[in-house]
Amino acid sequence: MPLDPMVKAFLDQAQAMPRPKVWEAPLSVVRNSFAGMMGLVGAQNVPVGRIENLTIPTPAGGIRARSYAPVASGGEALPTLVYFHGGGFVVGDLDTHDGICRLLVAEGGFRVIAVAYRRAPENKWPAPLEDAFAALRHIFDNAPALGVDAGRIAVGGDSAGGHLAASVTQLAREKGGPALAFQLLLFPGTEFTTDTGSMNKYAVGYFIEKQAIEWFYSQVLPADADRNSPNVSPLKSADFSGLPPAYIMLGGYDPLHDEGLAYAEKLRAAGVKVTVADYSDMVHCFIYFQTVLPQAHDAVAAAAKAVCQAFQEA
Repeated sequence: MPLDPMVKAFLDQAQAMPRPKVWEAPLSVVRNSFAGMMGLVGAQNVPVGRIENLTIPTPAGGIRARSYAPVASGGEALPTLVYFHGGGFVVGDLDTHDGICRLLVAEGGFRVIAVAYRRAPENKWPAPLEDAFAALRHIFDNAPALGVDAGRIAVGGDSAGGHLAASVTQLAREKGGPALAFQLLLFPGTEFTTDTGSMNKYAVGYFIEKQAIEWFYSQVLPADADRNSPNVSPLKSADFSGLPPAYIMLGGYDPLHDEGLAYAEKLRAAGVKVTVADYSDMVHCFIYFQTVLPQAHDAVAAAAKAVCQAFQEA
């Protein structure tokens, strides 16, 4: 299927604006540029109920988090999606993904707790994963105080956040809990390699480029990291059994498409229920473009409905 014409027009317009590549610019510029883009194209003024900023303790110190409750939810414990933002483990934060979290809450009717894990290059792997799992553990252990239904917790994230969600899900199984009801993987990176068919086919010109992905990986991985270890690349796990149901969103023109699809196939082969939402005419993380693409809102709404359905079945 051809690239969606609205996406193409947006990419053409962005390409016409001269700016340094991520691997050429100072880190502060890269982060500010991403935040600026998300402020322009992200969801605006989505109504939710109570929003509370939190500090979650981890072995390495406190990290920030943000809890969103639906409108008119009251004080009851709610099913909760623990969400990890995308951004190559380098950019992105609670504010850049505030709109997406609000949309998930508004469309799904569940609580979202977004987690601001430590970012690279200041913090190398496994720091982001350690923070993500510590946050999940804390949310489960303190569920009543946080307004969380401990029996209905899911994890989710986009791009690098999807990588973390998949990794945390495997880690929770290995450690005997917390039990998870669902995993929401939006355009997930599932391995730290860059030699798939989609990575090479869509290396340049489709929102995120292969060289940018390689740069992000170089920022977060220690020089001696084994990229084929399942502790680094969840796709490399030898065992996918016993994992919770998954909803995996893909973009047909996404360099990460093939590894996300491969992850879905491994889950299915292990008997895990998987829904793949493959938007064949879209690019990586097109859900960011809420003010540009009508499909962006519809895709987030569909994902939220899938999480809601899983909570109802849990």
